[in-house]
Amino acid sequence: MKQMNTRMRTALAGAAALLAVGGLLATPAQAAFAPVTGPAAAVPVRVTAGTPAAHQVVTFFSEYRRAVLGGSGETPRAVRERYLAPHLNFRLDAWAQEHDADPVFRAQNVPADWSAQQVKDEYGFASVRLTEFWGGGGSQDVWYTVRLSDLRIVELNDEPAF
Repeated sequence: MKQMNTRMRTALAGAAALLAVGGLLATPAQAAFAPVTGPAAAVPVRVTAGTPAAHQVVTFFSEYRRAVLGGSGETPRAVRERYLAPHLNFRLDAWAQEHDADPVFRAQNVPADWSAQQVKDEYGFASVRLTEFWGGGGSQDVWYTVRLSDLRIVELNDEPAF
């Protein structure tokens, strides 16, 4: 029995090592993963630019998505209030009423996957492109402006702010 347990542990360790190495080889060198767990889990989130602003956008987006899907015990509005500037929340509420869609996802459904990359940084602000990928195919870019001094998200648009 002891020999069987040792073989089982060795086999499991080997399988885990192969999965880990296989995952690393299939992933770009700059990628960092922040898996979503619980009922909101779909696929890992890929951050293709490991900057603080891109990570802030991904953290917000992940938590917001979990709240929308009911997996966090927090309302989507509460998540928005923690990460977004008050004027942006006000503007997003108006956008949602006008478009009858979620103002963060910019759609009526929830994206299956997403990636974020900081594309510009000037005058104390970073421009981060978040690409949403939909379950049925297709993608959409949403542009975030992050104030670098406190990583507060101050804009969210369909086009880059700068």
